[in-house]
Amino acid sequence: MTSLTLYEHPLNEQVRIYLRLEYLLSQLDEVSGLSAPCHHIQFFRSLFDLLEILDQVQVKADLAKDLDKLKKKLKAWADVPQVDQAQLNQLLDQLAAHQRAVLQAKRFGQALKEDRFLTSIKQRFSIPGGSCSFDLPNFHYWLHQPLAARQSAIQTWMENLAPLRHALAFWLQLTRESAHGGTATIQQGFYQQEADGACLIRLKISPDLGVYPLVSGHKNRFAIRFMPFDDDHEVADNMSVHISVC
Repeated sequence: MTSLTLYEHPLNEQVRIYLRLEYLLSQLDEVSGLSAPCHHIQFFRSLFDLLEILDQVQVKADLAKDLDKLKKKLKAWADVPQVDQAQLNQLLDQLAAHQRAVLQAKRFGQALKEDRFLTSIKQRFSIPGGSCSFDLPNFHYWLHQPLAARQSAIQTWMENLAPLRHALAFWLQLTRESAHGGTATIQQGFYQQEADGACLIRLKISPDLGVYPLVSGHKNRFAIRFMPFDDDHEVADNMSVHISVC
């Protein structure tokens, strides 16, 4: 059986930023433990993209507010009959720990912006091919340090992002677990739905259908147009896809 492809689409700007940060943090995790110079070049590209977002947006303040809103929602469940109180209290304890870590941290990415080595190479990474040895001889030197030294430096940089990574992962996990929905029948390649107060849409689509979704919407309504990937596929009528609203 062909596995389904998951697509996620944010319904507000804040979640759009969160998903981009998660995507970049995932790339950092994937390549940080690898040894080849090309992997480390990708690490720095992802790191500098992430720092650019953190420089433009007050992510720390926004994430602290969203964690506080989440705490209020969780506390509201305490009075609901048959709720697993032990599980609820565990989630509240985890949330409180993430809140403390976020509030006690410096502005996300600030320590990395002050790192002399990162500052010296960041600008060249914005130039196509700018990480060549003649452009960045100090970076070329770093790439030829012993693997243990390189991984130690990477681990230090990653630790600076730990409060962001852990708090963001927790918020996104609980947001995704709040999803409700099911299988929907798509007629003539188009679907729309009311979504009062929603922040994220999750779609699971069989790649055998040969289509991908174009989503537009906001917290109260969204619409999806399913597009053929190439000329060999047509958008079938009465397609079945799984749609969840968070």
